Amino acid sequence: MRDELLPELEAWHEEDEFEEIVDAIMEIPAEDRDYELTSHLGRALNNLERYEEAVEHFLSVAEEGQEDPLWHYRVGFAYYHLDQYEEALRAFETADQLEPGDEEIQEFLELSRSKLSEQSVEEATQSVAGAESESMIDFPDFWEDSDLAIEQYVMVPPTDELIDSVEEELVFRLPAFYIQMMKAHNGGIPRSNSFPILEPDSGSKEQIIISGILGIGRDKRRSLCGEAGSRFRIESGGYPEIGVVICDCPSDSEVVMLDYREFGNDGEPEVVHVDKENNYQITRLAPSFEAFIRGLVKE
Repeated sequence: MRDELLPELEAWHEEDEFEEIVDAIMEIPAEDRDYELTSHLGRALNNLERYEEAVEHFLSVAEEGQEDPLWHYRVGFAYYHLDQYEEALRAFETADQLEPGDEEIQEFLELSRSKLSEQSVEEATQSVAGAESESMIDFPDFWEDSDLAIEQYVMVPPTDELIDSVEEELVFRLPAFYIQMMKAHNGGIPRSNSFPILEPDSGSKEQIIISGILGIGRDKRRSLCGEAGSRFRIESGGYPEIGVVICDCPSDSEVVMLDYREFGNDGEPEVVHVDKENNYQITRLAPSFEAFIRGLVKE
């Protein structure tokens, strides 16, 4: 019966009658199917896009298929369409070793490697995005969207082109956390507006109060490149050329700045307070903008 069936299986395969192949072989008890019949069955299931079933049947004759490049190719084909690219690549690599130069094997080798590379990039991106998401604060509760904030600070989220333009004008690269924060809410007045100074110098402030955070743009008066932005505050107020004015304070004689002196544009700027009335005294507040934001408390 088996010898009579094999030519018929090949004929059905040529005519794309894959269901006929599956039905005919499945009528034979599993214990009576040999390697060749099981290979026909797996190939037909692959052609019917029933890849999980195909893998199951191929694995049932895995021992006999170890030296057969077709077995490795077919099981790799099923794994590939199940998006199991590591297993697919291993199968195609073995098939290539057993039958070097086969064009179809070579094609799926490259496809599997490409998919694995894409998968790695995607996983890395998701990992970074997840880490960034976890690192972000709860923005809806962070901002006080008063009329004053809307009028003086808040702008639409910046585009990448605008960010590049502002950085070029300021001559400083803005911190990644700050950019991420501004893409969610571009400038404004925070509810928590006080930064405690843990080790104040004798006679200095014990806390710094901020009245607003400058956003990325030029449209609002109190934005980085606005009429009362970073360059204006530095040039009109005589503040040191150490970086970027990032926050306003209630007094016009004080600002909070990003300080690039230690690491330059290649590193993370520190956050400092500059007191004009106290001979432009510089007080270090935080090692990064993120640390500064997380250190803010309600006054």
